[in-house]
Amino acid sequence: MKTKQKFPRLLTLALAGLSLTVLSSSCKDDEPMPTPVPNIVQLAQSDTSLSILVSAVQKADLGDALSNNSSNLTVFAPTNNAFRALGYTSASIGTLDMAGVAALKKVLLHHVLGEKIPASAITQVNIAKVTLNADSIYASGNSAGVFINGVKVEKANLAASNGIVHVIGKVLLPPVGNLRETAISTPGFTLLVAAVLRADSTTNAISNALTGPGPLTVFAPTDAAFRAAGFADAAAITAAPPYILRNILLYHVVGARVFSGDLPLGAVKTVQGTNVTIAAGNPPTVKGTNSEAAKIIVTDVAAKNGVIHAIDKVLLP
Repeated sequence: MKTKQKFPRLLTLALAGLSLTVLSSSCKDDEPMPTPVPNIVQLAQSDTSLSILVSAVQKADLGDALSNNSSNLTVFAPTNNAFRALGYTSASIGTLDMAGVAALKKVLLHHVLGEKIPASAITQVNIAKVTLNADSIYASGNSAGVFINGVKVEKANLAASNGIVHVIGKVLLPPVGNLRETAISTPGFTLLVAAVLRADSTTNAISNALTGPGPLTVFAPTDAAFRAAGFADAAAITAAPPYILRNILLYHVVGARVFSGDLPLGAVKTVQGTNVTIAAGNPPTVKGTNSEAAKIIVTDVAAKNGVIHAIDKVLLP
């Protein structure tokens, strides 16, 4: 009898083991599959604040390039508000002609690096990186955050299968040329350009510095600033002594590339040889020895050899 009783017991144990095996296998089958990591385009499509960027990428025919999983990219992604600040909407992008699309493509590629750079790798000032548009952009990291060409990163390290995305609140525009060429092409600097040309008639032309390798930062008075300083028009500038204009203009130039995210506070030496004083504020200000503090009203106009910040007063040494 004892020998016969072993068989039901062994059968019960075997069936129990089989049940556990089936149950374990069933549990594994029921486990959810890992969610696939989206590529850069899919990531942008999932964020409603980047819908204009998505429209721009589609219009510029860059979708395949930014979704290719064999790539490893960094994208600085402007928000909808950033595009709207330049007058772009998804609808207006859709109506661009061939020339407009070509320009848009250059702008978009100016936001893309051919390597993956997390925010944690940006710990210094003015880390130069070449974009897919073949121009340089400059990343900086400090206690206030991470900046690209002076624009603060709003959301960092969004992981994609083919790189990483950092969201920014401003569209980065490719430089149009050196500082002199940039001033000529930027509205509102007509009298500044006239002053530079007049100062060029001295022995040492200012244009030599503004067209040289740099890097330089120019605090550029607007036309309204020159008029408030007594220069009503280009004729008034032409009548001024060139050596006086040269001294004043060089007082607006700093011998380094300084974006708004890295503005030093306090005394800063100019190319003219004496100091201006930069103070924090909203907006920040820059003050000459014999002039009122000027507000920095437009920041980070990038040039190939430096950067321009527009100010609302002429600085006097």
